[in-house]
Amino acid sequence: MIALYNTVSERCSKITTQSYSTSFTMGIKLLAKKYHQPIYNIYGFVRFADEIVDTFHSQNQKQLLQEFKTETHLAIERKISINPILNAFQKTVNTYKIEAELYDTFLKSMAMDLNPQQYNEAKYKQYILGSADVVGLMCLRVFCEGNEALYQQLKPAAMRLGSAFQKVNFLRDVENDTNNLGRMYFPDVAVFNNTSKQVIEAEVEADFEAALRGIKTLPVGAKSGVYAAYKFYYALFNKIKNSDAKILLVERVRISDLKKMMIAGVAFLKIKLGFL
Repeated sequence: MIALYNTVSERCSKITTQSYSTSFTMGIKLLAKKYHQPIYNIYGFVRFADEIVDTFHSQNQKQLLQEFKTETHLAIERKISINPILNAFQKTVNTYKIEAELYDTFLKSMAMDLNPQQYNEAKYKQYILGSADVVGLMCLRVFCEGNEALYQQLKPAAMRLGSAFQKVNFLRDVENDTNNLGRMYFPDVAVFNNTSKQVIEAEVEADFEAALRGIKTLPVGAKSGVYAAYKFYYALFNKIKNSDAKILLVERVRISDLKKMMIAGVAFLKIKLGFL
């Protein structure tokens, strides 16, 4: 019956992805089928860790996160866990030889969220490395399927894509982060206004440009899904660029599911017809 338990575990990761992110769910559906479940498993892991620090405010979050880290290592070592999300994650980690440095760095960034703070340049880079860049690298391990040379070639672009996504998230969520969670991730930003916003946007634009060069050389089965996610975030980024900073401080900018579906369709056709 272990096969049934593993199937149930992976369904939990898939349901988690579908429940929390329409963007990533649509992007995953455009990947080759062999990549679907491993990427769901990674997303389920990072989503649950993020929930600990962002949602469980009435609990001892530091203790919960430490327990989650301990259980993660035990799951990977034992190749099983009674936590279905961690059981699914360990399967992906062990199958694709994802190094501990990646998920430990991710959990270290999650721990940074436990205490409200003003980020300087060093902390900003450290947080993005752990919360976004290494997540991209875990996915890249799946896409490269053991091809170390390809992984090393695509590693810088994967990290830049993670950085772009996270910085767009920061801009999108600036109202909730500052007003409810007491966080301002952007370094040395005493006041978030159109001037500081434009500096951040220039960073994001450069990240997107570098990431696109890498997307063009991804394995065929991974290209459509990653490109679709890139286009989802770029569309959101453009909407943010066209919004006044004062608007971002009072409401969350979104892209409709209908527009995401249109973007996904165009991305798929563009890759299918060899235009990227």
